[in-house]
Amino acid sequence: MQNLRNALFVPHGSPTFALEPGAAGESMSQLASSLASPRAIVVISPHWDTAVPTVSTATQLETIHDFYGFPDALYQIQYPAKGSPEGAQEVVKALQKRFKQVDTAPTRGLDHGAWTPLRHMFPDASIPVIAVSIQSHAGPAHALAMGEALEELTHQGFLVIGSGNITHNLGDLRIAAMSGGQTPAYVKVFADWVEDQLRTKNVQQLLDYRQHSREGVQSCPSEDHLLPLFVAMGAAGADATAHAFFRGISSYVIAMDGYTFS
Repeated sequence: MQNLRNALFVPHGSPTFALEPGAAGESMSQLASSLASPRAIVVISPHWDTAVPTVSTATQLETIHDFYGFPDALYQIQYPAKGSPEGAQEVVKALQKRFKQVDTAPTRGLDHGAWTPLRHMFPDASIPVIAVSIQSHAGPAHALAMGEALEELTHQGFLVIGSGNITHNLGDLRIAAMSGGQTPAYVKVFADWVEDQLRTKNVQQLLDYRQHSREGVQSCPSEDHLLPLFVAMGAAGADATAHAFFRGISSYVIAMDGYTFS
């Protein structure tokens, strides 16, 4: 992989992905091994959702087990990442150039949307991590703008990682699990549509996906898990080309697609 931008979109799937990485986890591990070691990682997860952009300035990042009803082994996992208060202030300043209000969180750790992919990609937790929240109420254009604000940092040694899933309808997951385990057709249709729009750089179509793809509405009853894709797109730069490094479906309805940008 050559000439990759320092921006990625990676899947984090169900919490059990932390224990069962499968082919998606292996592809993420291989991708990480091909990257130059970043100065710090800026990670955007849908599981930290705030009113305004917020940056963790913690020195040591707690491993947050923000799920329930899963195997005990999941709650024993620790990802001992260190933060970067100095780097976090650079993230704040970059965001302030685009947004009137940017908050900081001095004790915020890493939720499973952040530590699960990082554990597969950087298992020794040796790279400082800076968590940044999403604003699901503000929609895709806002998420893209966040990424655009962070782009300058990708030229200064920071790696921006948006962690989410292209499709994430948990209501349909429960239905599928109870009715024989069939993946609804719309899941692949929307994941394919997203890849087509990324490949052809049709950014406006993607931003307006709810108007152009009824499968997108089914795939994303709420937008939170898709928004980190837009952050990654923005951070990659307007002239970037997206490349799928993995595509697949997990737990019936969760697209595990991941993208690099060059």
